[in-house]
Amino acid sequence: MSTNGNGTNENKMDVGGIAGNVGSGVAAESEPGSVTAGKAAPPPGKLTKADFTSDQEVRWCPGCGDYAILNSVQKVMPELGIPREKMVFVSGIGCSSRFPYYMNTYGFHSIHGRAPAIATGVKTANPDLSVWVITGDGDALSIGGNHFMHAIRRNLDLNIILFNNRIYGLTKGQYSPTSVFGQKTKSTPMGVIDYPLNPVSVTIASEATFVARAIDIDVKHLASMVEAAAKHKGVSFIEVYQNCNIFNDGAFDSFADRSVRTDHVLYLEHGKPMIFGKDRNKGIRMKGALPEVVTIGENGVTEDEILVHDMTLHDPSVAFMLARMEYHEGGEFPQPVGIFRTVERATYEELLVGQIDAAIAKQGMGNLEKLINSGDTWIVE
Repeated sequence: MSTNGNGTNENKMDVGGIAGNVGSGVAAESEPGSVTAGKAAPPPGKLTKADFTSDQEVRWCPGCGDYAILNSVQKVMPELGIPREKMVFVSGIGCSSRFPYYMNTYGFHSIHGRAPAIATGVKTANPDLSVWVITGDGDALSIGGNHFMHAIRRNLDLNIILFNNRIYGLTKGQYSPTSVFGQKTKSTPMGVIDYPLNPVSVTIASEATFVARAIDIDVKHLASMVEAAAKHKGVSFIEVYQNCNIFNDGAFDSFADRSVRTDHVLYLEHGKPMIFGKDRNKGIRMKGALPEVVTIGENGVTEDEILVHDMTLHDPSVAFMLARMEYHEGGEFPQPVGIFRTVERATYEELLVGQIDAAIAKQGMGNLEKLINSGDTWIVE
């Protein structure tokens, strides 16, 4: 059972090459600050974006940030050099979860919050597949929180993209686990009294080996995050700030809008000092155990004092500290985007295959009939 963008039910389980044409969405923008990580992409071959665009009608509201994310993913896929039949997109429930329909690859529109569990089965049974999980802040962090956390800690070689619009859009405007404190929604007319989850903090605390954040309309940077995630061996997670122009319009304008982005967004770049601002004169410096914003050239502050980003640190403490840094109106800190952390660790499916091979080497190939008839058995007449 799946639910379409208009809230009506479709009596089918969506599996297979599902396909759509991308409708007109938000105007695409690009700015400096893109991060490139990992080795060079394989030759693109003959595939193009059109090969990854299905024939299905896109059922998102005009102007939705989902269009920009879909466009970025479809542009990056040909550059990975992976055949379409080796790609699977798995989603749960929500506006973002219609994504598999629009990718001309294998796909599975599953059930609420369980996309990581289904993707785990797909990946462990077929380790050579490129498996992508498409989810939203409600789907992943509310009903799906348990599955989400455990898929991450196991370090399956999955690519997870979380669309964060800080609202339940498909069910028409209720508050979500990332809605800001005090926000008035249809289900919280007097204001949200839950403290919001920070998706990047949750994933780092769950020992994710690749964690990144992007903004839907900064398409050049978003595409570089998708590409870097695809090349990472192990679980990769990207939070995308995605505008819901119907039920939570402008949720990220205070830092994501092009007119203020350079002053309020910190692009994390490996091996480079954490400098931001229109004049490139603001930076992050450590003051004891805490970060602070300083102005280079004032009070004797030099660029040498600015914290240099190292996304390969195995200790997640610095990455977690950066995840807690958020821009607020009137506040001094910028909103960090980019790759917070990328480290290497054996993947779950590699360890699982290793155990199976070791068991076969020691005990020989298994026999299902023998297993079923082993131990105590009973005949009921």
